[in-house]
Amino acid sequence: MPGDGSRTGTPSVLAVDGGNSKGDAVLLDRTGTILGAARRLGRLNDEVIGAVCADAGLDARARPVASVGVFCLAGADLPIDNRRIEQALEERSWAGRTLVHNDTFAVLRAGTERGWGVAVVCGAGMNCVGVGPTGRVVRFAALGPLSGDLAPGGEWVGLAALGAAIRARDGRGERTELERAVPEHFGMPRAESVMHAMYRHRMPTRLLVELPPVVFRAAGSGDVVARRILDQLGDEVVSMAVAAIRRLRLLRSDVDVVLGGGMFRADDPVFFERIRSGIQASASRSNVATLRTPPLLGAALMGLDEIGATPRTEARVRGTIDAAMAAAERTRPRSGAVHSRRSSNGV
Repeated sequence: MPGDGSRTGTPSVLAVDGGNSKGDAVLLDRTGTILGAARRLGRLNDEVIGAVCADAGLDARARPVASVGVFCLAGADLPIDNRRIEQALEERSWAGRTLVHNDTFAVLRAGTERGWGVAVVCGAGMNCVGVGPTGRVVRFAALGPLSGDLAPGGEWVGLAALGAAIRARDGRGERTELERAVPEHFGMPRAESVMHAMYRHRMPTRLLVELPPVVFRAAGSGDVVARRILDQLGDEVVSMAVAAIRRLRLLRSDVDVVLGGGMFRADDPVFFERIRSGIQASASRSNVATLRTPPLLGAALMGLDEIGATPRTEARVRGTIDAAMAAAERTRPRSGAVHSRRSSNGV
């Protein structure tokens, strides 16, 4: 086939969005037609690539499977991460040309058509990227407390919830619904039971990332302690977004701020209003919006950008990606594990 995969129906782009708990992938031809889609739980590995190839009717062993591969991955936070991951991916020869980005870039590309703005991803962990109108990029290390992150994502929320439950039980803290709800989630009688199970390595601490829905429910029912945890998280989102806007000198602009990741899928108007009003207190003209489409869209669009696709092609992908990933979700195996943000993504 031509070197750019130009024949319609031939994969030109392999796009992958690899978060902490799942890997999404699509194969597209240069017209923006989705040839295959897949979702798998756990780290990025050969399984999700094999699944997307199978969905497209291709043999994953006949590599490369596409001319350009765009991999937007949690854990690609520092240049050294990008180099390591890119080298590992190139050894697998999944694509003729391999591009590695942090998953924040996928959220930004999917969430605004302007080509610049700010994106905050909050799932198990948290990160932020800002791109200015001139192409200037600002980033954060996103290494948790090591890089000064005060409330870095869903795993932190889970840890805070467990701590609040224990403190309520032993008298150091306020009484809270979390005292009951946290151990109940894990099928244990008390929060201390959860603590001991994790301390003795009978239960992995990564399971704390399951607790944010518990915290949102408690906060929604009026629990002050749960609401305080979410307020801290929201304030950290504001801090990252405003810092990126300020560093780009866009405080007076109508900059788009895109929020993506599992924590932003919660139905909690108070949480989102705190974030929106907090950002707009510093950047009054900013447009704060939650990404409602899979971040994988951003990786796909970046791949199409690389091969010089037209705006009509972008519109086609935007119009079909939701249905493709919904179908992939229905057919994926119901197994897998959650991993921390600093996961190697299996590469």
